[in-house]
Amino acid sequence: MKNSVSPDKGSALRSLPSVDEWLQQFAESDLAARLGKRRLTDLIRQAIADTRRALVAGETFADVSVAVETRTVELANLSLARRLRKVINATGVIIHTNLGRAPLSAEAQQAIADASAYCTLEYDLNTGGRGVRAPLAEKLLAEITGAEDAVVVNNCAAAAYLVLKAFAASKEVIVSRGELVEIGGDFRVPEILAESGAVMREVGTTNRTSIDDYEVAVDPATAMILRVHPSNYRVVGFTESASLAELAKLAEKKGIILFEDLGSGALIDLAPLGVQDEPTVRDSVNAGVHIVAFSADKLLGGPQAGIVVGKREFVEKLRRHPLYRAFRPGKVISAALEATLAAYSRETASSEIPVIRMLAEPKEAIHGRAAAIAEKVRTSLEDAGFTVELRDGFSTTGGGTAPLARIATSLLALTHATLSADAIAAVLRSGEIAVISRIEDNAVCLDLRTVDDDNALTEALIALVAGRS
Repeated sequence: MKNSVSPDKGSALRSLPSVDEWLQQFAESDLAARLGKRRLTDLIRQAIADTRRALVAGETFADVSVAVETRTVELANLSLARRLRKVINATGVIIHTNLGRAPLSAEAQQAIADASAYCTLEYDLNTGGRGVRAPLAEKLLAEITGAEDAVVVNNCAAAAYLVLKAFAASKEVIVSRGELVEIGGDFRVPEILAESGAVMREVGTTNRTSIDDYEVAVDPATAMILRVHPSNYRVVGFTESASLAELAKLAEKKGIILFEDLGSGALIDLAPLGVQDEPTVRDSVNAGVHIVAFSADKLLGGPQAGIVVGKREFVEKLRRHPLYRAFRPGKVISAALEATLAAYSRETASSEIPVIRMLAEPKEAIHGRAAAIAEKVRTSLEDAGFTVELRDGFSTTGGGTAPLARIATSLLALTHATLSADAIAAVLRSGEIAVISRIEDNAVCLDLRTVDDDNALTEALIALVAGRS
Protein backbone atom coordinates (compact mmCIF):
# COMPACT_ATOMS: atom_id res chain seq x y z
CA MET A 1 0.00 0.00 0.00
CA LYS A 2 1.43 3.39 -1.00
CA ASN A 3 2.01 6.08 1.64
CA SER A 4 -0.39 8.98 1.26
CA VAL A 5 0.67 12.62 1.34
CA SER A 6 -1.70 15.23 2.80
CA PRO A 7 -2.85 17.94 0.41
CA ASP A 8 -1.12 20.67 2.46
CA LYS A 9 2.14 18.74 2.54
CA GLY A 10 1.91 17.95 -1.14
CA SER A 11 1.33 21.60 -1.96
CA ALA A 12 4.33 22.61 0.16
CA LEU A 13 6.54 20.04 -1.55
CA ARG A 14 5.46 21.23 -4.99
CA SER A 15 6.27 24.82 -4.02
CA LEU A 16 9.94 24.02 -3.38
CA PRO A 17 12.02 26.16 -5.73
CA SER A 18 14.38 24.65 -8.30
CA VAL A 19 18.13 24.92 -7.90
CA ASP A 20 18.44 27.20 -10.94
CA GLU A 21 15.62 29.41 -9.73
CA TRP A 22 17.21 29.92 -6.34
CA LEU A 23 20.69 30.33 -7.80
CA GLN A 24 19.38 33.35 -9.72
CA GLN A 25 18.06 34.80 -6.47
CA PHE A 26 21.57 34.67 -4.95
CA ALA A 27 23.44 35.61 -8.15
CA GLU A 28 24.34 39.16 -7.05
CA SER A 29 24.69 38.41 -3.34
CA ASP A 30 27.76 38.63 -1.14
CA LEU A 31 27.55 34.87 -0.59
CA ALA A 32 27.86 34.24 -4.33
CA ALA A 33 30.96 36.41 -4.48
CA ARG A 34 32.56 34.72 -1.47
CA LEU A 35 31.64 31.12 -2.29
CA GLY A 36 31.65 30.97 -6.07
CA LYS A 37 28.91 29.56 -8.28
CA ARG A 38 29.86 25.88 -7.96
CA ARG A 39 29.96 25.86 -4.15
CA LEU A 40 26.82 27.97 -3.83
CA THR A 41 24.97 25.62 -6.20
CA ASP A 42 25.88 22.65 -4.00
CA LEU A 43 24.65 24.45 -0.87
CA ILE A 44 21.37 25.45 -2.48
CA ARG A 45 20.81 21.87 -3.60
CA GLN A 46 21.50 20.70 -0.02
CA ALA A 47 19.18 23.38 1.44
CA ILE A 48 16.31 22.30 -0.83
CA ALA A 49 16.90 18.65 0.09
CA ASP A 50 16.98 19.48 3.81
CA THR A 51 13.74 21.44 3.55
CA ARG A 52 12.09 18.60 1.59
CA ARG A 53 13.07 16.09 4.30
CA ALA A 54 11.68 18.39 6.98
CA LEU A 55 8.36 18.69 5.14
CA VAL A 56 8.10 14.92 4.66
CA ALA A 57 8.79 14.47 8.38
CA GLY A 58 5.81 16.66 9.19
CA GLU A 59 7.42 20.05 9.82
CA THR A 60 5.50 23.06 8.56
CA PHE A 61 6.76 26.42 7.27
CA ALA A 62 4.89 29.66 6.81
CA ASP A 63 6.81 30.17 3.56
CA VAL A 64 8.77 27.32 1.97
CA SER A 65 10.91 29.70 -0.08
CA VAL A 66 11.96 31.59 3.04
CA ALA A 67 12.81 28.27 4.69
CA VAL A 68 15.08 27.35 1.77
CA GLU A 69 16.70 30.79 1.83
CA THR A 70 17.31 30.58 5.59
CA ARG A 71 18.80 27.10 5.29
CA THR A 72 21.02 28.19 2.38
CA VAL A 73 22.40 31.09 4.42
CA GLU A 74 22.98 28.78 7.40
CA LEU A 75 24.91 26.29 5.27
CA ALA A 76 26.88 29.08 3.61
CA ASN A 77 27.88 30.58 6.96
CA LEU A 78 28.95 27.16 8.22
CA SER A 79 31.06 26.66 5.10
CA LEU A 80 32.72 30.06 5.46
CA ALA A 81 33.31 29.54 9.20
CA ARG A 82 35.47 26.52 8.42
CA ARG A 83 38.04 28.75 6.77
CA LEU A 84 40.96 30.07 8.75
CA ARG A 85 40.03 33.45 10.16
CA LYS A 86 41.49 35.89 12.62
CA VAL A 87 40.23 35.75 16.21
CA ILE A 88 40.89 37.66 19.40
CA ASN A 89 42.66 35.39 21.87
CA ALA A 90 41.42 36.49 25.29
CA THR A 91 42.19 33.16 26.99
CA GLY A 92 45.50 34.24 28.50
CA VAL A 93 47.18 31.20 26.93
CA ILE A 94 50.05 32.83 25.07
CA ILE A 95 51.10 29.97 22.79
CA HIS A 96 47.64 28.58 22.06
CA THR A 97 48.00 25.48 19.90
CA ASN A 98 44.38 25.52 18.71
CA LEU A 99 44.67 29.18 17.73
CA GLY A 100 47.86 28.80 15.72
CA ARG A 101 50.47 28.94 18.48
CA ALA A 102 52.71 32.00 18.36
CA PRO A 103 51.28 35.16 16.78
CA LEU A 104 53.78 36.68 14.38
CA SER A 105 55.43 40.07 14.68
CA ALA A 106 54.52 42.92 12.37
CA GLU A 107 57.89 42.49 10.65
CA ALA A 108 57.23 38.78 10.09
CA GLN A 109 53.78 39.51 8.65
CA GLN A 110 55.29 42.04 6.28
CA ALA A 111 57.98 39.55 5.29
CA ILE A 112 55.25 37.02 4.42
CA ALA A 113 53.52 39.61 2.25
CA ASP A 114 56.79 40.40 0.46
CA ALA A 115 57.64 36.73 -0.07
CA SER A 116 54.19 35.99 -1.45
CA ALA A 117 55.32 37.50 -4.74
CA TYR A 118 58.47 36.49 -6.58
CA CYS A 119 61.35 36.58 -4.11
CA THR A 120 65.00 35.64 -3.67
CA LEU A 121 64.29 32.21 -2.13
CA GLU A 122 67.10 30.52 -4.05
CA TYR A 123 68.46 33.41 -6.08
CA ASP A 124 71.68 35.38 -5.59
CA LEU A 125 71.22 38.99 -6.65
CA ASN A 126 74.99 39.54 -6.74
CA THR A 127 75.82 36.75 -9.19
CA GLY A 128 72.49 36.52 -10.97
CA GLY A 129 72.51 32.76 -10.47
CA ARG A 130 71.07 30.18 -8.15
CA GLY A 131 71.73 30.76 -4.46
CA VAL A 132 71.37 28.93 -1.17
CA ARG A 133 67.78 28.53 0.04
CA ALA A 134 66.97 31.22 2.64
CA PRO A 135 70.53 31.46 3.99
CA LEU A 136 69.87 34.34 6.39
CA ALA A 137 67.74 32.29 8.81
CA GLU A 138 70.45 29.63 9.15
CA LYS A 139 73.16 32.28 9.57
CA LEU A 140 71.18 34.09 12.27
CA LEU A 141 70.39 30.84 14.09
CA ALA A 142 74.06 29.95 14.26
CA GLU A 143 74.96 33.41 15.54
CA ILE A 144 72.19 33.60 18.14
CA THR A 145 72.70 30.09 19.54
CA GLY A 146 76.49 29.89 19.23
CA ALA A 147 76.22 26.77 17.06
CA GLU A 148 78.44 26.05 14.08
CA ASP A 149 75.57 25.57 11.65
CA ALA A 150 71.79 25.31 11.41
CA VAL A 151 69.13 23.85 9.16
CA VAL A 152 65.37 24.49 9.07
CA VAL A 153 62.56 22.00 8.36
CA ASN A 154 58.78 22.24 8.62
CA ASN A 155 58.30 21.30 12.30
CA CYS A 156 60.14 19.89 15.31
CA ALA A 157 58.76 16.38 14.80
CA ALA A 158 60.28 16.37 11.32
CA ALA A 159 63.55 17.67 12.77
CA ALA A 160 63.71 14.84 15.30
CA TYR A 161 62.79 12.23 12.70
CA LEU A 162 65.40 13.53 10.25
CA VAL A 163 68.15 13.43 12.90
CA LEU A 164 67.26 9.90 14.00
CA LYS A 165 66.96 8.66 10.43
CA ALA A 166 70.25 10.20 9.36
CA PHE A 167 72.37 9.07 12.29
CA ALA A 168 70.69 6.17 14.08
CA ALA A 169 68.76 4.01 11.61
CA SER A 170 69.25 0.34 12.56
CA LYS A 171 71.37 1.43 15.53
CA GLU A 172 70.71 1.90 19.23
CA VAL A 173 69.55 5.16 20.76
CA ILE A 174 69.80 5.43 24.53
CA VAL A 175 66.98 7.35 26.21
CA SER A 176 65.85 7.71 29.82
CA ARG A 177 62.53 6.08 30.73
CA GLY A 178 61.55 9.43 32.27
CA GLU A 179 61.73 11.06 28.83
CA LEU A 180 59.54 8.69 26.82
CA VAL A 181 56.89 11.34 26.55
CA GLU A 182 53.84 12.06 24.44
CA ILE A 183 54.38 15.51 23.01
CA GLY A 184 50.84 16.08 21.76
CA GLY A 185 48.49 14.96 19.02
CA ASP A 186 49.34 11.32 19.82
CA PHE A 187 52.99 12.00 18.90
CA ARG A 188 55.13 9.81 21.14
CA VAL A 189 58.91 9.58 21.36
CA PRO A 190 59.03 5.73 21.20
CA GLU A 191 56.93 5.76 18.04
CA ILE A 192 59.09 8.23 16.15
CA LEU A 193 62.14 6.23 17.21
CA ALA A 194 60.55 3.11 15.76
CA GLU A 195 59.52 4.86 12.55
CA SER A 196 63.05 6.15 12.01
CA GLY A 197 64.45 2.62 12.22
CA ALA A 198 66.37 3.33 15.41
CA VAL A 199 66.46 0.74 18.19
CA MET A 200 65.41 2.26 21.50
CA ARG A 201 67.48 1.37 24.56
CA GLU A 202 65.70 2.48 27.73
CA VAL A 203 67.73 3.30 30.84
CA GLY A 204 66.98 4.38 34.39
CA THR A 205 63.50 4.81 35.83
CA THR A 206 60.71 7.33 35.45
CA ASN A 207 62.06 9.59 38.18
CA ARG A 208 65.76 8.73 38.43
CA THR A 209 68.34 8.21 35.68
CA SER A 210 72.01 8.70 36.51
CA ILE A 211 75.00 9.15 34.23
CA ASP A 212 76.07 5.63 35.24
CA ASP A 213 72.84 4.26 33.77
CA TYR A 214 73.77 5.75 30.41
CA GLU A 215 77.38 4.60 30.54
CA VAL A 216 76.50 0.99 31.33
CA ALA A 217 74.08 0.94 28.38
CA VAL A 218 76.60 2.05 25.74
CA ASP A 219 77.75 -0.82 23.54
CA PRO A 220 79.13 -1.21 19.98
CA ALA A 221 75.62 -0.88 18.51
CA THR A 222 75.01 2.48 20.18
CA ALA A 223 74.86 5.49 17.83
CA MET A 224 73.33 8.15 19.98
CA ILE A 225 72.14 9.39 23.36
CA LEU A 226 68.78 11.15 23.08
CA ARG A 227 67.89 13.76 25.65
CA VAL A 228 64.25 14.96 25.62
CA HIS A 229 63.54 18.20 27.46
CA PRO A 230 60.32 17.94 29.51
CA SER A 231 58.60 20.85 27.80
CA ASN A 232 55.03 19.91 28.71
CA TYR A 233 55.51 18.19 32.08
CA ARG A 234 57.72 18.09 35.15
CA VAL A 235 58.78 15.23 37.43
CA VAL A 236 59.29 16.55 40.95
CA GLY A 237 60.21 15.07 44.30
CA PHE A 238 62.65 12.16 44.55
CA THR A 239 64.35 12.68 41.20
CA GLU A 240 67.74 12.48 39.54
CA SER A 241 68.90 13.17 36.01
CA ALA A 242 72.25 13.40 34.30
CA SER A 243 73.33 16.89 33.32
CA LEU A 244 73.97 17.83 29.71
CA ALA A 245 77.63 18.40 30.52
CA GLU A 246 77.90 14.84 31.90
CA LEU A 247 76.14 13.40 28.87
CA ALA A 248 78.32 15.40 26.48
CA LYS A 249 81.47 14.16 28.20
CA LEU A 250 80.23 10.56 28.00
CA ALA A 251 79.29 10.93 24.32
CA GLU A 252 82.75 12.25 23.48
CA LYS A 253 84.38 9.49 25.46
CA LYS A 254 82.38 6.78 23.66
CA GLY A 255 82.48 8.40 20.21
CA ILE A 256 78.69 8.69 19.89
CA ILE A 257 76.30 11.56 19.20
CA LEU A 258 74.45 13.51 21.89
CA PHE A 259 71.13 14.73 20.48
CA GLU A 260 68.71 16.90 22.45
CA ASP A 261 65.09 17.48 21.52
CA LEU A 262 64.69 20.79 23.31
CA GLY A 263 61.18 21.44 22.07
CA SER A 264 60.29 24.89 23.36
CA GLY A 265 63.11 26.75 21.64
CA ALA A 266 63.80 29.65 24.00
CA LEU A 267 66.52 31.85 22.52
CA ILE A 268 66.81 34.18 25.52
CA ASP A 269 66.60 33.69 29.28
CA LEU A 270 62.92 33.94 30.20
CA ALA A 271 63.35 33.53 33.98
CA PRO A 272 63.03 37.30 34.58
CA LEU A 273 59.64 37.11 32.84
CA GLY A 274 58.35 34.37 35.15
CA VAL A 275 59.15 31.36 32.97
CA GLN A 276 61.46 29.10 34.97
CA ASP A 277 63.19 25.84 34.02
CA GLU A 278 63.29 26.64 30.31
CA PRO A 279 66.93 26.46 29.21
CA THR A 280 68.03 28.42 26.17
CA VAL A 281 69.31 26.74 23.03
CA ARG A 282 72.68 28.41 23.64
CA ASP A 283 72.84 26.67 27.05
CA SER A 284 72.62 23.30 25.31
CA VAL A 285 75.18 24.22 22.66
CA ASN A 286 77.58 25.52 25.30
CA ALA A 287 77.13 22.29 27.29
CA GLY A 288 78.53 20.34 24.34
CA VAL A 289 75.40 18.87 22.78
CA HIS A 290 76.21 17.83 19.21
CA ILE A 291 72.72 18.35 17.75
CA VAL A 292 69.81 20.36 19.20
CA ALA A 293 66.28 20.38 17.72
CA PHE A 294 63.53 22.80 18.70
CA SER A 295 60.35 24.50 17.51
CA ALA A 296 60.18 27.94 15.96
CA ASP A 297 56.53 28.60 16.89
CA LYS A 298 56.72 28.21 20.66
CA LEU A 299 58.92 30.31 22.95
CA LEU A 300 60.93 31.51 19.98
CA GLY A 301 57.75 33.25 18.78
CA GLY A 302 58.00 32.58 15.05
CA PRO A 303 56.17 30.57 12.37
CA GLN A 304 55.72 26.80 12.50
CA ALA A 305 59.10 25.28 11.72
CA GLY A 306 61.58 22.81 13.15
CA ILE A 307 65.15 23.92 13.69
CA VAL A 308 68.33 21.87 14.07
CA VAL A 309 71.54 23.54 15.24
CA GLY A 310 74.85 21.97 16.13
CA LYS A 311 78.19 20.81 14.84
CA ARG A 312 78.72 21.63 11.17
CA GLU A 313 79.58 18.08 10.13
CA PHE A 314 76.27 16.78 11.47
CA VAL A 315 74.11 19.63 10.19
CA GLU A 316 75.65 19.39 6.73
CA LYS A 317 74.82 15.68 6.61
CA LEU A 318 71.21 16.52 7.41
CA ARG A 319 71.15 19.10 4.63
CA ARG A 320 72.34 16.48 2.14
CA HIS A 321 69.90 13.80 3.32
CA PRO A 322 67.13 12.88 0.80
CA LEU A 323 64.44 13.53 3.41
CA TYR A 324 65.53 17.14 3.84
CA ARG A 325 63.91 18.10 0.54
CA ALA A 326 60.64 16.59 1.75
CA PHE A 327 60.83 18.40 5.08
CA ARG A 328 62.19 21.83 4.17
CA PRO A 329 59.80 24.80 4.50
CA GLY A 330 58.59 27.04 1.69
CA LYS A 331 59.28 30.69 1.02
CA VAL A 332 56.54 32.09 3.29
CA ILE A 333 57.80 30.28 6.40
CA SER A 334 61.41 31.07 5.54
CA ALA A 335 60.61 34.78 5.23
CA ALA A 336 58.70 34.91 8.52
CA LEU A 337 61.45 33.05 10.35
CA GLU A 338 64.13 35.38 9.02
CA ALA A 339 62.19 38.42 10.19
CA THR A 340 61.60 36.89 13.63
CA LEU A 341 65.24 35.96 14.10
CA ALA A 342 66.36 39.42 12.96
CA ALA A 343 64.62 40.88 16.03
CA TYR A 344 66.68 38.61 18.29
CA SER A 345 69.83 39.55 16.39
CA ARG A 346 69.29 43.27 16.98
CA GLU A 347 68.15 42.58 20.58
CA THR A 348 64.67 44.01 20.12
CA ALA A 349 62.72 40.77 20.63
CA SER A 350 61.17 41.95 23.90
CA SER A 351 59.34 44.76 22.12
CA GLU A 352 58.81 43.22 18.66
CA ILE A 353 58.02 39.52 19.18
CA PRO A 354 54.44 39.16 20.49
CA VAL A 355 55.16 36.06 22.62
CA ILE A 356 58.05 37.77 24.41
CA ARG A 357 56.14 41.04 24.72
CA MET A 358 53.12 39.25 26.24
CA LEU A 359 55.33 37.42 28.73
CA ALA A 360 56.97 40.68 29.73
CA GLU A 361 53.86 42.82 30.20
CA PRO A 362 53.36 43.58 33.92
CA LYS A 363 50.07 42.82 35.62
CA GLU A 364 49.57 46.51 36.40
CA ALA A 365 49.59 47.41 32.70
CA ILE A 366 47.08 44.66 31.90
CA HIS A 367 44.85 45.85 34.75
CA GLY A 368 44.90 49.36 33.30
CA ARG A 369 43.91 48.13 29.85
CA ALA A 370 41.11 45.97 31.27
CA ALA A 371 39.82 48.85 33.39
CA ALA A 372 39.77 51.16 30.36
CA ILE A 373 37.69 48.68 28.34
CA ALA A 374 35.35 48.08 31.28
CA GLU A 375 34.78 51.82 31.60
CA LYS A 376 33.78 52.07 27.92
CA VAL A 377 31.28 49.20 27.95
CA ARG A 378 30.06 48.98 31.55
CA THR A 379 26.90 51.06 31.22
CA SER A 380 25.59 49.34 28.09
CA LEU A 381 26.51 45.88 29.39
CA GLU A 382 24.86 46.43 32.76
CA ASP A 383 21.74 47.81 31.07
CA ALA A 384 21.57 44.51 29.17
CA GLY A 385 21.77 42.44 32.38
CA PHE A 386 25.50 41.82 32.49
CA THR A 387 27.79 42.26 35.46
CA VAL A 388 31.28 43.52 34.74
CA GLU A 389 34.16 43.25 37.20
CA LEU A 390 37.94 43.03 37.31
CA ARG A 391 39.53 39.99 38.92
CA ASP A 392 43.03 38.76 39.65
CA GLY A 393 44.12 35.71 37.72
CA PHE A 394 46.96 33.92 35.99
CA SER A 395 48.10 33.60 32.39
CA THR A 396 49.95 30.55 31.08
CA THR A 397 52.53 30.03 28.36
CA GLY A 398 50.70 27.11 26.68
CA GLY A 399 51.90 25.23 23.63
CA GLY A 400 53.45 22.45 25.70
CA THR A 401 55.93 24.85 27.31
CA ALA A 402 56.76 25.80 30.91
CA PRO A 403 53.90 23.81 32.49
CA LEU A 404 54.52 25.26 35.96
CA ALA A 405 54.55 28.90 34.87
CA ARG A 406 51.70 30.98 36.33
CA ILE A 407 51.97 34.61 35.34
CA ALA A 408 49.92 37.08 37.39
CA THR A 409 47.35 38.96 35.34
CA SER A 410 44.11 40.92 35.58
CA LEU A 411 40.87 39.56 34.12
CA LEU A 412 37.77 41.27 32.79
CA ALA A 413 34.96 39.02 34.06
CA LEU A 414 31.42 38.90 32.65
CA THR A 415 28.31 37.29 34.10
CA HIS A 416 24.63 37.66 33.24
CA ALA A 417 21.39 37.44 35.17
CA THR A 418 19.93 34.73 32.93
CA LEU A 419 22.67 33.66 30.49
CA SER A 420 25.16 30.96 31.47
CA ALA A 421 28.88 31.50 31.06
CA ASP A 422 28.88 28.93 28.25
CA ALA A 423 26.15 30.86 26.44
CA ILE A 424 28.04 34.16 26.76
CA ALA A 425 31.24 32.54 25.49
CA ALA A 426 29.35 31.07 22.52
CA VAL A 427 27.94 34.49 21.57
CA LEU A 428 31.42 36.02 21.75
CA ARG A 429 32.77 33.28 19.46
CA SER A 430 29.99 33.79 16.93
CA GLY A 431 30.42 37.53 16.47
CA GLU A 432 31.81 39.32 13.45
CA ILE A 433 34.89 39.79 15.60
CA ALA A 434 35.27 36.32 17.14
CA VAL A 435 36.51 36.43 20.74
CA ILE A 436 37.87 33.27 22.39
CA SER A 437 37.56 33.49 26.16
CA ARG A 438 37.91 31.20 29.15
CA ILE A 439 35.46 30.34 31.93
CA GLU A 440 36.38 30.48 35.61
CA ASP A 441 34.00 30.37 38.58
CA ASN A 442 30.94 30.54 36.31
CA ALA A 443 32.13 33.75 34.66
CA VAL A 444 33.49 34.49 31.20
CA CYS A 445 36.99 35.82 31.78
CA LEU A 446 38.92 37.91 29.27
CA ASP A 447 42.68 38.06 29.79
CA LEU A 448 44.13 41.02 27.92
CA ARG A 449 47.66 39.66 28.13
CA THR A 450 46.97 37.81 24.87
CA VAL A 451 44.80 40.50 23.26
CA ASP A 452 46.63 42.54 20.64
CA ASP A 453 43.78 44.90 19.73
CA ASP A 454 41.91 46.49 22.64
CA ASN A 455 39.65 48.49 20.31
CA ALA A 456 38.53 45.35 18.50
CA LEU A 457 37.72 43.67 21.83
CA THR A 458 35.73 46.73 22.89
CA GLU A 459 33.76 46.57 19.64
CA ALA A 460 33.08 42.87 20.18
CA LEU A 461 31.69 43.54 23.65
CA ILE A 462 29.47 46.32 22.34
CA ALA A 463 28.24 43.91 19.65
CA LEU A 464 27.49 41.39 22.42
CA VAL A 465 25.06 43.92 23.90
CA ALA A 466 23.54 44.67 20.49
CA GLY A 467 22.93 40.98 20.00
CA ARG A 468 20.87 40.91 23.23
CA SER A 469 18.71 43.90 22.38
